[in-house]
Amino acid sequence: MNKARLWFLAITAALGGFLFGFDTIVICGAEQDIQKLWNLSGSMHGWVVSSALWGTVLGSIFGGAVSDRLGRKRTLFSVGLLFFVSAVWSALAGDPWSMIAARFIGGLGVGVSTIAAPVYIAEIVPAQSRGKMTALFQFYIVFGVLVSLASNLALKDVGANAWRWMLGVEAFPALLFTVLCIFLVESPRWLAMMKDGAQKTVEAAGASERFFSRKNMRPIMLAFLVAFFNQLSGCNAINYFAPRIFELAGFGRDSAFLATFGLGALNFASTFTGVWLIDRLGRKTLLVLGGVGYVVSLSLASVCFATGAGKLAVLSIFLFMAAHAVGQGTVIWVLIAEVFPQKFRAQGQALGGFTHWFFAALVSYCFPLFAGRADDPSTALVPTWAIFAFFLMMMVFHLFWALFVVPETKGKRLEDIRL
Repeated sequence: MNKARLWFLAITAALGGFLFGFDTIVICGAEQDIQKLWNLSGSMHGWVVSSALWGTVLGSIFGGAVSDRLGRKRTLFSVGLLFFVSAVWSALAGDPWSMIAARFIGGLGVGVSTIAAPVYIAEIVPAQSRGKMTALFQFYIVFGVLVSLASNLALKDVGANAWRWMLGVEAFPALLFTVLCIFLVESPRWLAMMKDGAQKTVEAAGASERFFSRKNMRPIMLAFLVAFFNQLSGCNAINYFAPRIFELAGFGRDSAFLATFGLGALNFASTFTGVWLIDRLGRKTLLVLGGVGYVVSLSLASVCFATGAGKLAVLSIFLFMAAHAVGQGTVIWVLIAEVFPQKFRAQGQALGGFTHWFFAALVSYCFPLFAGRADDPSTALVPTWAIFAFFLMMMVFHLFWALFVVPETKGKRLEDIRL
């Protein structure tokens, strides 16, 4: 396969990441208007915001089985349809429950895309460029985040129904992705697995060769912990509630939206740096560098919110995002796609995706309950500094894990990685 064709296939699959990023982050521009429109309690608002993420949990549970049964190509095509339906329905939602259902469908698309797209890319590209090409998925995630933030910024003043336009505009890239998926070729490794009857072999092996076994324990723990720490950093609490956090720090609404867009631009630039470095420095090195950045930035954020230096805390949040994008943000989907043997790769990706999205949903549900409304600080259950202190504690554990447990997989063929 020539190089240009290979890049087309990888980029097309990675565009599922664009929709992932757009779909999950676009809600940050609409969430406060939705809460006011339907006069939602903190608990109900948590369900509205996190509904897409609970969809990702379900999508990630079944994404591996769907990807193995239908193939990578047809799975990615189905993902595009889910995103399209979700965008149109979200824009037309007339009540909170309808919104929850629509966002849940989009979440299903996100969950399945986190399984099918990285696995597809990892299976079609050569070992020497697998890191950067698989990391394209993350690159397009943050590109989708940036475009969604730019879209929110452009649409925030179009009227009382601005939030409907914010959520509905995703239908256009979703339709484009669906059409492009028609031109994908199927993963040769998946085709070989089907030809060799690998699925039947796994089923027939029964208790002698199961996914959850002592033999697979190390890759299972790596997939679980890289996803667990990714979300317990607080990255998606910041992504989904950035305008609220910036308002808590003392910014006005318009300034908060501008700062949120700036955060997305930094995330994009830092991810580009991470993609450039991942096959040069390696996965482990990026996790360690990002881990140091986590500890420094979250320490500063906690101190600044505790001392009332809210606007200075914004700088720490920008530092946090740079550390996250270069480290965990770039590495997570690459590492999970690499550490499992072929017959368990989709299942391993499903485990990592489920872990990632379960804790993303949990954090996103809990954050508005603990942080309270930006226009009414008395609704907060705990002070903002304590939330960041919790994330800091988790990232101290993450740094030690990255230093002493994570192996290096840079430059190795998938078949040569033995854990």
